[in-house]
Amino acid sequence: MNVRPALLLLASTALAAPVLAQTAAVEEDIIVTALRTDQRAVDVPASVTVLTAETIAQARLFTADDFVQLTPGVTIVTGTAEAGDTQINIRGLNGARDAEPSVALVVDGILKTNTAQLNQRQGTLRQIEILKGPQGALYGRNAAAGAIVIQTARPSEQLSGAVRASYAEQNTIEADGYLAGPLGDRVGFVLSGYYRSTDGFWTNRFLDSKVVDDQELWSLDGRLVWEIGDNTELDIKSRYADLSGASINFNASFHLPNFAAVNPDFYEDVNKHPFGYYSNIRPTNTQETFEVSAKLEHQFETAKMTAWALYARVDQALTADGTSADFARYIAPALGAPTNPTNLAVSNKCFQTTAQLTGFPQNSPTFIGNTPIPFIFDPVNGSTFGAYSPTTCDGTQLQTREQEDFSAEVRFSGTFGAVDWSAGAYYLNLTREVGISLGGDLGFGVSPELYNPPGSNNPTSQLFHDRFKTSVYAAFGSANWSPTEAFDIGLALRYDIEDRSVDNLVPLVSDPITGGPINPGQAFGPIRSQSQVFEQLQPKITLRYAISQDINVYGNWGVGFKSGGFNNQGSAAIVDQNFVQFIGAEVLINDQYNKETSSAFEAGFKGNLFDGRVTFDVAGFYTEVTDMQFFEFFVGSFGLLRVVSNIDKVNLWGGELNVTAQILEGWTVFGSANITDSEIKENSSRPSTVGNKSPYTADYTWNLGTQLSLPVTDTLTVFGRADWRRTGPTWFHTVQNQETPTLFSGLLPGSALGLPAFVGNARYDVAQRDAFDVVNLRAGLEFGNLSVAVFADNVFDEKYINEAIPAIEFGGSFISPGARRMIGVEAGFKF
Repeated sequence: MNVRPALLLLASTALAAPVLAQTAAVEEDIIVTALRTDQRAVDVPASVTVLTAETIAQARLFTADDFVQLTPGVTIVTGTAEAGDTQINIRGLNGARDAEPSVALVVDGILKTNTAQLNQRQGTLRQIEILKGPQGALYGRNAAAGAIVIQTARPSEQLSGAVRASYAEQNTIEADGYLAGPLGDRVGFVLSGYYRSTDGFWTNRFLDSKVVDDQELWSLDGRLVWEIGDNTELDIKSRYADLSGASINFNASFHLPNFAAVNPDFYEDVNKHPFGYYSNIRPTNTQETFEVSAKLEHQFETAKMTAWALYARVDQALTADGTSADFARYIAPALGAPTNPTNLAVSNKCFQTTAQLTGFPQNSPTFIGNTPIPFIFDPVNGSTFGAYSPTTCDGTQLQTREQEDFSAEVRFSGTFGAVDWSAGAYYLNLTREVGISLGGDLGFGVSPELYNPPGSNNPTSQLFHDRFKTSVYAAFGSANWSPTEAFDIGLALRYDIEDRSVDNLVPLVSDPITGGPINPGQAFGPIRSQSQVFEQLQPKITLRYAISQDINVYGNWGVGFKSGGFNNQGSAAIVDQNFVQFIGAEVLINDQYNKETSSAFEAGFKGNLFDGRVTFDVAGFYTEVTDMQFFEFFVGSFGLLRVVSNIDKVNLWGGELNVTAQILEGWTVFGSANITDSEIKENSSRPSTVGNKSPYTADYTWNLGTQLSLPVTDTLTVFGRADWRRTGPTWFHTVQNQETPTLFSGLLPGSALGLPAFVGNARYDVAQRDAFDVVNLRAGLEFGNLSVAVFADNVFDEKYINEAIPAIEFGGSFISPGARRMIGVEAGFKF
């Protein structure tokens, strides 16, 4: 264990803030909405992390990537492929890429519907609640693992506002601000803006430019609140966000132990990989978001009606270098494949760039030999390109995702005697169009079109293109009975019906590289449309008993649900032909994946001690998951493939502890910890993985820190914060300490090397992410309405990986680095 963070915290206990139920004054009651009603945090029968306005400001919290790191038992992977690529894991339940998220995002009472919005800025934040365990019965769709409930700034009675700007290493500029005030006697507004740009940490050594993780984004949020009458309020919001930058921040790492005799780097620990970027394609990523919503609240004599509607559209696209050079897709003529003008043009370009770049340095064990022929066919003069090489031999990729949706909800709530009740209905109409296009690299970059015919500058050689449609209908209700002040029992129910369909949009044309269909799923003709209805009842039961006014014991049980869906059509055929039939791989992929359900228990006790100066929460949990949705990535001579599979049975269990203490007025310390254990009980997709751990689940997380806000004079305040987060070892795949066949296992026996198949097997015991520590610091001064501060994120420059995506039959992982140290200064003004 690294002791530097511990020494730092001991030396700077005056520099941080509480995490669990963080607030400026611990003894004050924090009001939360975890059960859809206003309650003291101590009375909520569940484990809830609450981040108040002061914590949000002091910790510089902008997006989910920031505040998830302050929450025990919650981890996040975001932005590794593109900006909207976010998976949040809560107590072992993870959101799979290309499926629905497992965490609901609710902003000012409105449920967002797009995964890409999980890590976007949501206006001027005032309070964040992170709820763990199934929340669908209370908060709606895709809340199987939990919910993030956000409140943003409301209009003020007088004109007010704030601005803050910072500058940090890597030419990183960040600014945010808001303006709020009245527009009349009963109408007020809030206007919020955010801007960020950075050159990023990494340089593309071939292009000699910082185009690996550079990014620029800005967003504008507007809110209008109109009190139409004494009992009626209309809340209208709109937001626009625009992002541009890089994508696919990955390196390839091999896990082939039998190849290590030639070069030890063929069997590489993902934690020890020295990152380098050499792509000849400048990766790009664009994301445009627009949404508008209206919420109407009206208080009747005996009930309150809340109705809202939301329209949202998010368009995303990325371009990047390809992954397939070592499987000879774009050098096929040299191996005797069918030829045509496009095929020859791509192959000749590959030969030319290989000749030009022979000996150009790359990440070991990859190298550029005298010819572009992979080493297994030409061991003397051949090349080992890996993925994202500086040559044209690996082709190009374009990925698009466009989603447009409309949703609405109406809810009635009230009190009848000792019972608080609610009932309502929800509707969603969603259209999502997803495309993945691989093309030949002729040195002209990547076309923005999904299909480009032979003879064009970027001829398409593989295409997935599907339109997904979803209609959701749901009814829900809840009742919470409090027969005494010391005892509550609650029941919530929600019934969801998701009607989903998919239409394939790939034209019936041939792949100019291989001569086969441009989508292998078309081998027997057009891919037919599919549809399926997924239904689920989601109950939730809560119990609370007050031992005293400030100490409660609680328990809850609920059912989580995520709809099933469809992979890009043709996926099953590709996996079967290239892996099951060719190398006898133990893997089963379907074009349709099943719904995911879970049954989750939680029990604990929480409270306040010493007149509210100490708060605590201790909880244990147990969850059984059926058909857990999991992301799989395949690479081969066919190109690349992204799919969702199901893990039949997974059990999760563990415990959490949270403690916050006010040492002196203005000085608070905190600590929290989570331990999560898990076991795959059944997995028909990969049967040999039974007994392994749930993927993307850290064995443990813990946080330590402290915050100080000390008035020196009437106009001068010293403030500071420190956070230490440790994240335990993490597997990112169901395949863990196992050996599996790869495409090399099939290619080696018939190659010039003539080696037995087992030599090409991979072993994935080196693909687990090690535990790592991140320490963030911030300190500064407030002069009345002015403030200045210095900050350091990852102050000890911990080298860790953000994610490893094993491509099992490829024989390695695609890994991305975590954020490195960032030191900067900031200034702010409020009025």
